[in-house]
Amino acid sequence: MPLTDIKCKNAKPSDRVQRLFDGGGLYLEVMISGARYWRMKYRHMGKEKRLAFGVYPEVTLSAARDARDDARALLRQGRDPAAEKKATKLRARIAADNTFKAIGNDWLQVCAPKWTPLQLKKETRRLENHAYPWIGDLPITEIGVAEIRPLLDRLVKAGHLEQAHRVREQLSRVFLHAAANEKGSRDPAKALEKYLPPRVYKRYPTITDPDKAAELLRAIDGFGGTFPVRCALRLAPLLFVRPGELRAAEWKEFDLSHRDGARWVIPPERRKLKKAQKEHPDAPAHFVPLAEQAIAIIRELEPLTGGGRRYLFPGARSAARPMSENTINASLRRLGFDKDAMTGHGFRHMASTMLNEMGFNKDAIERQLAHKEPGVGGIYNLAQHLPERRTMMQAWADHLDNLRAGNKVVPIHRKFAGRSR
Repeated sequence: MPLTDIKCKNAKPSDRVQRLFDGGGLYLEVMISGARYWRMKYRHMGKEKRLAFGVYPEVTLSAARDARDDARALLRQGRDPAAEKKATKLRARIAADNTFKAIGNDWLQVCAPKWTPLQLKKETRRLENHAYPWIGDLPITEIGVAEIRPLLDRLVKAGHLEQAHRVREQLSRVFLHAAANEKGSRDPAKALEKYLPPRVYKRYPTITDPDKAAELLRAIDGFGGTFPVRCALRLAPLLFVRPGELRAAEWKEFDLSHRDGARWVIPPERRKLKKAQKEHPDAPAHFVPLAEQAIAIIRELEPLTGGGRRYLFPGARSAARPMSENTINASLRRLGFDKDAMTGHGFRHMASTMLNEMGFNKDAIERQLAHKEPGVGGIYNLAQHLPERRTMMQAWADHLDNLRAGNKVVPIHRKFAGRSR
């Protein structure tokens, strides 16, 4: 006689296991402890087998009957319900291990040894902020264009076009990593390569007009912030190194009494290089010849932050760390130069433009900017043109003094062209 909900509910344990049959092989097994389990007895390939459907009352009588009917349908097709159940669990476990987040994190671990800590942090945050919240828990094989497109649309609508392109490129790398490890077979992000609007390349805001440059230099001289920050602002146009190199400058890197002239030697590990290049035994340091004006500023600063301390420009909260990466830009804002007028990186563009107008050798300018050179030369040639660069850096400092003072500037390319070529 078929079971009813009342019979199932009122089934009492005894001193032995009881089986209450419903039909079609389904029965409720009542254990001595009182626990009640749904089971199904069936035969496949001549062998008697058992199949479990769960615990009563979490699995109701109706649900157990549905599971029995599904199992019997498989039997009619010649398939073993127990084997099918095991295969389904295995597929679910594999899918859980092969979510986009799991594959993405594995890709990050593979790439970590060849990345700098800063790059690893950026790549990780990009996935965590723009991919994982929406597709992180999906099996990577089930993600297609329809799942990826909204991620990119969201960034484009927010005005973050460059970030959208970077996210798409990063997603593509994760899909290719999955394919290489036989956990995926396609790259749906590739299909959206032409979907996004073209990148808009923008130069860093800078000032190249002599009169406006003079205003900037005079504003820096009148900066009312802390003395180390004021010194950093004064050195930025003189040295035109990358902002990260300037803010983390260390006293041990400066040699003010070198026989060939005072200089700042930026070691490879602090330069803008790939991790493998930074760690290459032949990777060169970057030499920054110091003009008299730069030397004077450094000597002014030394009593305050030198004397065995590490950084020229220590952080406001701790001398064990350099000043914040936003300090220079924030100081420029304080002086009245907004982000569309001038940035810390803009001093490099200002120097590059004006030095070319002054008639200096383009190669010497590029070396001083530490711009990447294609091929093997990009690793070994950065220390060339040093005598010429010393002349150039002093001429540049003198030129800035003239601008600041409002003096009539002699056409510089005539004055220095013969000296630099």
